[in-house]
Amino acid sequence: MGKFQCGIGAHFRVPPSRPCAAQWAPLLAWALLHSSLSIAQTAGPEPAGREAVPAHAAASAASTAHSLGLERVVVTGTTTRVSKLRSSVSTSTFDSDQVQRTGADSASDILRSVPGVLAQSSGGEGNANVTARGLPLSGGAKLVLFSEDGLPVLGFGDLNFATADTFVRSDFTLDRIEVLRGGSASTLVSNAPGGLFNFISKTGDIAGGRIGLSRGLDFDRTRVDLAYGQPIAERWSFHIGGHYRQGEGPRSVGYNAEGGGQVKGSLTRHFDQGFVRVHFKVLDDRAPVYLPVPVSITGTTSDPLVASLPGFDVLSGAMQSKYWRDDLSVDRDGRVVRTEMRDGYRSQVRAFGLEAESDLSQDWRFEGRMRVSTTTGRFVGPYPAQVASASEIATQIGGPGASLRYANGPLAGQAITDPTVLNGNGLAVRTHLFNTELNDLGNYTHDLRLTRRFDGAQQRTSVTAGYFKMRQFVDADWHWNTYLQEVRGKDSALLDVVDAQGVLVTQGGLVAYGEPFWGNCCVRSYRLRYDTDAPYLAAHWQKGAVDVDGSLRYDIARASGSYAGASGTRPIDVNGDGVLQAPEQNVPVVDPTTQLPVRYTVRYLSYSLGGNYLVSSNIGLFARASRGGRAHADRVHFGGGIRPDGSIAKEVAVNTVKQYEAGVKWNGDQASVFATLFRATTKVTDQDITSTTARFVSRTYEAHGIELEGVLAAGPFDVHAGLTYTRARIASDQITPDQVGQPINSRFMARLAPSYRRGPLRLGLNVIGTSAFPSTRGGIANPGFVQVNAVASLALDKDWTLSATGNNLFNRIGITEIPNSAAGVTADGANTARSIGGRTVFVSLVRAL
Repeated sequence: MGKFQCGIGAHFRVPPSRPCAAQWAPLLAWALLHSSLSIAQTAGPEPAGREAVPAHAAASAASTAHSLGLERVVVTGTTTRVSKLRSSVSTSTFDSDQVQRTGADSASDILRSVPGVLAQSSGGEGNANVTARGLPLSGGAKLVLFSEDGLPVLGFGDLNFATADTFVRSDFTLDRIEVLRGGSASTLVSNAPGGLFNFISKTGDIAGGRIGLSRGLDFDRTRVDLAYGQPIAERWSFHIGGHYRQGEGPRSVGYNAEGGGQVKGSLTRHFDQGFVRVHFKVLDDRAPVYLPVPVSITGTTSDPLVASLPGFDVLSGAMQSKYWRDDLSVDRDGRVVRTEMRDGYRSQVRAFGLEAESDLSQDWRFEGRMRVSTTTGRFVGPYPAQVASASEIATQIGGPGASLRYANGPLAGQAITDPTVLNGNGLAVRTHLFNTELNDLGNYTHDLRLTRRFDGAQQRTSVTAGYFKMRQFVDADWHWNTYLQEVRGKDSALLDVVDAQGVLVTQGGLVAYGEPFWGNCCVRSYRLRYDTDAPYLAAHWQKGAVDVDGSLRYDIARASGSYAGASGTRPIDVNGDGVLQAPEQNVPVVDPTTQLPVRYTVRYLSYSLGGNYLVSSNIGLFARASRGGRAHADRVHFGGGIRPDGSIAKEVAVNTVKQYEAGVKWNGDQASVFATLFRATTKVTDQDITSTTARFVSRTYEAHGIELEGVLAAGPFDVHAGLTYTRARIASDQITPDQVGQPINSRFMARLAPSYRRGPLRLGLNVIGTSAFPSTRGGIANPGFVQVNAVASLALDKDWTLSATGNNLFNRIGITEIPNSAAGVTADGANTARSIGGRTVFVSLVRAL
């Protein structure tokens, strides 16, 4: 592959035959031409705003605090500018004020407030499991996509240890979030048949900004936010902003695990027929990875009781510790690598984009977006592979008669004479350190559209032809190790094992290089490239109260590259002390001679057809049928998905989703309601990297349900509410047919967000509830839970505002994941699970600029 530089100080890879100019030429040429023509023009009408929407629609945006914004024009998942009331898709919109009122702590956490969306955002700043409408849930956002300003953040939502939410931040630069569920997501974007979450940035069309300082009251975090934008000259506008934060974070990791931030900006040139915009994003951030932790699970599989263990608070405890700050491992090239534990989620993005829209004539309109991004990072997080009595684990590692001693911490070197009372729980944890280098997740994307309008006396028709291109690199190196820890939620120490003869069989708490407890599954190397080309065609017809639209998309997905794993072990003096200690005698390293190719192309067609009938000026009825595909990326390797010659079966390479939906939208003076019935069938083939038994799944899922979203305003009060009922099950299973019929989702998800405003004071709650989540393997069910967040703000004067935000005010345990659920309730209750974080409160002082 060749390399080229696109003027933002970072390298991007493309084939030598496609230089930088060739990638950008169509839109650059168009932008320069129209910008030049516009500069030569005399002053014209007021410049168009970001969306170039009708005045009544723009005005309605200001009223969204008391409505669902059904009059507002949305830009996500559509080629025609019609209001939400006339649209035949289900879209929810959250402006920046509504986002702040959710009390959410991350990009994926915001989505928990959206009807129909399940977001298990308990992993901190990233690694959330996200799905919609009962579609199957897996690591990351498998069937949905995160997008910024109309283009995907990553080409796939579930890249191993690189989920897209890890590279998205919400701050003062955010204008709004548009969430499309189902519908035209199948045809207007690749790899997102379940939905699209579009984070849309401010552009400075309205002058103003904010500067804010936030500080955690019961946890360590300090954060500064700043954003400002305004029109400049006569036809220009700009916006720039970002944030920086640092601290330990909401859990007790024992060191400054959070550090970094982002800067985003844009410059827009308006002209009579449209605009040209350049924008950039620089993200450099660290945040702790929160994986499952040791917990107590008693009761029964269908009615479990989850509680904290003595010495480990599931709400505030963490596997990280100030006594465990780094790791030595061997990378795929055989080099020794020292990793800092504080890297956690290391997210580094440098992106540059160009956006343009214009009415070329009375009947023709052009829209174009493109972005090139370098994305790198790390994923470093401790995972509890086994929680058991300290004596039992010592015997497993060191044989009969083995004993334990502290490997570090204040008691380093001291023998543990009675492990049964260790920390009041007598437990130890065999910890696998998920240590993954994300060397290159860079991508290039563009989406170009040309629309022809045919307006008659009583009807309007538009036809859009588009071309989407995406190139996504996946260059990752896994080098995991195994450690032994005490079960302590704050400042835990590593443990060493001494055999019956007094010989040390561990190395400073390191049990093994690799993870022999899982068969050394996860010492791996990926060097992959995915190219997607997708022409699409959309048409919209409107006559009177009727809107009908349909679209087709033809995806051509190409994969190339190689992957390799370890084949056996060999002795390596990893720490370079001249002595081969016990773990160093068997070190797994990627074997380049076992490298396997990836070389295939798959093609698939998606469609969507919908219609809307405006019963009156404030009531709309709609229905839609869609079929979409989602091409796989790196998750089908090592599990038998890729053939030895690099080819793949189409049914493995592409997951398909068929959906049907129908609903009603009503917009009143003081209330709005949006209700949607849906049904979906999904065919999925995937690999489960956390299982030592069922390595591959191949299933069909069925789901049906209803989404309800509403707003009621009465004087100083308003209430936003959402309710989703979903019934989803495994309809067929080629590998484990005994699981057919098992439910796969929470039946109910609900949100209630009342707020009260009187003078300078505003009070709000965001109550989110989820019913029990059954295990797909007949094991322990995830109990249902309710989380209460609160926001209170006081306007000190026209410029200054003081606010306080509390998350999980009642400090409730909310389990989102039980990895070992299939094993059932253990005799001693020791298990692992991942919960939402405990109560945190932070205060903010914001000044309007």
